[in-house]
Amino acid sequence: MEHQENDSTGTAIFGGGCFWCLEPVFRALDGVLDVMPGYCGGHVDHPTYEQVCRQDTGHVEVVQVTFDPRRVGYRTLLEVFFGTHDPTTPDRQGNDTGPQYASVVFWRDETQRTLAEAVRAEAQAAFDDPIVTRIERAGPFWPAEELHREYYRRNPEQGYCRFVIAPKLAKFRQRYAHLMR
Repeated sequence: MEHQENDSTGTAIFGGGCFWCLEPVFRALDGVLDVMPGYCGGHVDHPTYEQVCRQDTGHVEVVQVTFDPRRVGYRTLLEVFFGTHDPTTPDRQGNDTGPQYASVVFWRDETQRTLAEAVRAEAQAAFDDPIVTRIERAGPFWPAEELHREYYRRNPEQGYCRFVIAPKLAKFRQRYAHLMR
């Protein structure tokens, strides 16, 4: 299921809290071809949501972003990533706490690693507290269960969607309108 990069697409993997929050942000960007919620960074093959929530697999909730680098660059994706979640809170985004909510950039090659380190350093100027985002080599990406895909689009009236995701998306749209489809 892992997307294979070719000359016309790139793949990025980001963990920044609940994947329900990250997916609609990246899906709204021009040049993003697909966004798949899933798990990365752990030691169990084919983890389930329940296993990851028990916090004993080592996985982080992530999104795998497939993008057209001619329309949106990896640097832009990193800038949006750092600008749409709190990268200063270890294993936490708002009320979501636990190692599965860590802020992590999983890099796929040395170019991504170097760029992630540079953008993390640049992003520090926007925060009073130190950025704790980890930058780690991507291990296997495991797609999340189907019910997690496009969760916000399918459940906009659900409480978490209304009170956590919707305000986050409104802020994103205001700040990054020039990058949207």
